[in-house]
Amino acid sequence: MSDQHSFETLAIHAGNTADPLTGAVVPPIYQVSTYKQDGVGGLRGGYEYSRSANPTRTALEENLAALESGRRGLAFASGLAAEDCLLRTLLTPGDHVVIPNDAYGGTFRLFAKVASRWGVEFSVADTSDVAAVRAALTPRTKAIWVETPSNPLLGITDIAAVAQVARQAGARLVVDNTFASPYLQQPLALGADVVVHSTTKYMGGHSDVVGGALVVSDPELAEELAYHQNAMGAVAGPFDAWLVLRGIKTLAVRMDRHTENATKVADLLTRHPKVSQVLYPGLPEHPGHEVAAKQMKAFGGMVSFRVAGGEEAAVEVCNRAKLFTLGESLGGVESLLEHPGRMTHASAAGSPLEVPADLVRLSVGIENGDDLIADLTQALG
Repeated sequence: MSDQHSFETLAIHAGNTADPLTGAVVPPIYQVSTYKQDGVGGLRGGYEYSRSANPTRTALEENLAALESGRRGLAFASGLAAEDCLLRTLLTPGDHVVIPNDAYGGTFRLFAKVASRWGVEFSVADTSDVAAVRAALTPRTKAIWVETPSNPLLGITDIAAVAQVARQAGARLVVDNTFASPYLQQPLALGADVVVHSTTKYMGGHSDVVGGALVVSDPELAEELAYHQNAMGAVAGPFDAWLVLRGIKTLAVRMDRHTENATKVADLLTRHPKVSQVLYPGLPEHPGHEVAAKQMKAFGGMVSFRVAGGEEAAVEVCNRAKLFTLGESLGGVESLLEHPGRMTHASAAGSPLEVPADLVRLSVGIENGDDLIADLTQALG
């Protein structure tokens, strides 16, 4: 499908070819492991074994590539499976990576507890500070890893500026675009080499599937990633691929509502006496607001805030919420809240990525905004 179409149109149609046998407008779930060959090596459409390729996964991968304006998309069993494939494709023992001082706890764990065991080194830097990124480089730096907005402190990195630093250093720029989604931000167009997604989150959008994705523009890198995807095997299953593809069709309208509600929630929190700080890039006082306004279509559905009463008060807010469901993950149609220090980012405790103990993270859903504000008001007390 032509990449000249609007995002909303691509989300619904890219990769979603009507079934040639029945005319079904939704791609079938090819729940199959192997495929009949027309003579030895006579593959139909290139399919021989579903670890290597599956038509439902192909539809999703074509859709992902279109939405991120990339050459190729690759779908995985989880976001961390996608990250693991990327690290093992890009890096060899002795290589070095710059990672954010505010990153998803699972990403930090992958570097600190897994990749480090086979000789990959990493340094932590505030990626919102281009000079700090440049200072963290070494002669062995092969990648700069960025989350923007970041998880859970909603930091903003200037993708174009860091891409220039990466090019000068001969390193790849990797951008985790999970919080923004391709609807709000296009990292490849800003100079990134690889886009990472947990498709569990906004892409799937309904808290009913776990998945991950990589999207790239460089055809040589695409082939290397595809080789490792097949060799390592942590691929998205056909039903999971179908669920993500279904979720993507409503991504644009959902993100509009997520953003609308998050803006209302952030406004409430900035005025609440029991909140000491609100972290949302849509607020003019956010230090990354101008950069976010430049590189994002809107500011998204994630809001974090610090509770004036400290850690126990923050935990109590989480426990008192009713409409906001206490749970890990994010990006679903329902609103979620969590205490990162004890939940998603517990693995970063004691490290440079340790999060404030009084922090609460919100994934603002698409419910009625006034209902969400009422729930937060009672939870704060």
